[in-house]
Amino acid sequence: MELTRTLLGGKGRLRIFTITWLVYAAFYFCRKNLSIVLPALHSEAGLSDLALANIVFAYSLLYALGQFGCGVLSDRFGPKKVVGAGLVLIVASNLVMGLSATPLWLLVFACFNGIGQATGWSGLVKMMASWFRASQRGVVMAWWSTNYVLGGFLATAFATWAIAQHWLLPSLGWRRGFLFPALVVMAVSIAFFLCADNAPPDGHLASRADSPRLISSFSDFARLLGNRALWLVSISYFFLELCRYAIIFWLPLYMVRRLSYSLETSGYLASLYELVGVSGALLAGYISDRLMQSRRAPVSALMLIGFALVSLLQTFFAGHGLVVTAFAISLLGMLTYGPDTLLSGAAAQDIGQVKSAATASGLIDGIGHLGSLFSPYLVVYVSQRFGWDSIFLVFTVASSAAGAMLLPLWNYTPKEQFDPSLTGVEC
Repeated sequence: MELTRTLLGGKGRLRIFTITWLVYAAFYFCRKNLSIVLPALHSEAGLSDLALANIVFAYSLLYALGQFGCGVLSDRFGPKKVVGAGLVLIVASNLVMGLSATPLWLLVFACFNGIGQATGWSGLVKMMASWFRASQRGVVMAWWSTNYVLGGFLATAFATWAIAQHWLLPSLGWRRGFLFPALVVMAVSIAFFLCADNAPPDGHLASRADSPRLISSFSDFARLLGNRALWLVSISYFFLELCRYAIIFWLPLYMVRRLSYSLETSGYLASLYELVGVSGALLAGYISDRLMQSRRAPVSALMLIGFALVSLLQTFFAGHGLVVTAFAISLLGMLTYGPDTLLSGAAAQDIGQVKSAATASGLIDGIGHLGSLFSPYLVVYVSQRFGWDSIFLVFTVASSAAGAMLLPLWNYTPKEQFDPSLTGVEC
């Protein structure tokens, strides 16, 4: 298998691939748990829909804003320090969120969680860009990006299990949804501090003093901002993330309210979104590298149009039983995570190249996640004024816009940049 040869072809690649995969999957244990805790906070603690929307907005705002700064910090100081600090912050904030159901308390520490979460993607994408070549990114990043797809699935299932186990520390109730995931992330964080390296030792990148590649200069930043591809991908990602985060945080509540499913059934069904999404991520990566000469835009645009069609059909088939619901959620996951992994991973690396990979990833992810800021209020407004089914019409329009933004980049291909750190590390 080509991926196996790539990972085993250079010293340390398998280790870096494995630990970074585990770390970003772990980030989701302290992110997706909020979507499962929301219905419990509504039913057990009496929080209103607006209070829940405010918490999601606060988290999303700090997560989006943090993306802009954390990418630059990872390029300058190295991703291990920045990502490590983020892991400590998300563990602490989730532990503290379990202490009180007061809306202000949850909102404040959701903000801290958002800042910590913002360190993960851009820093780890930077680390991966330092270890793998441009021609490998479609396939390697497709497999690697299963971290947040599978991580989201496992996190949703784990948080659902944690809250549903009423016999296990029954006095904690909904608090188990914060406590147990935080303990999982704590364990993975220790492994990250022990095993991760910013870049291969061949390039002498062990310290910032002799690592000019870790320092993103103003001229590099200005050149990046002048890249049309950066803005088109970012705007496309904005519309995509508006849809993805609406589904991530509100799909269980939609099934409880609109389809009258139990919280446990809704949680497990919602986890299909990420589980089947893995297939979309892998399919997009292989098609991009093998059939499209490492072009990311055509694959992403076509999958986004498919997402729009499935969203439109969902408005007609809602309430037709568990099987139809599960099938629709699965298709949406596959058609979401294909373009999502390409745009935020391989495309960001293509645009920023190794030197500014974290900055490019942070900008794309930051602009993209501004879309997630609108999703909680959009969901609440549309569902209350027009009904829950109308939300899927919004998804149809937004995903169509996302696909349209990529059409000017149909023939965009990455440059294979010579990277001295990969000398002696054969492909």
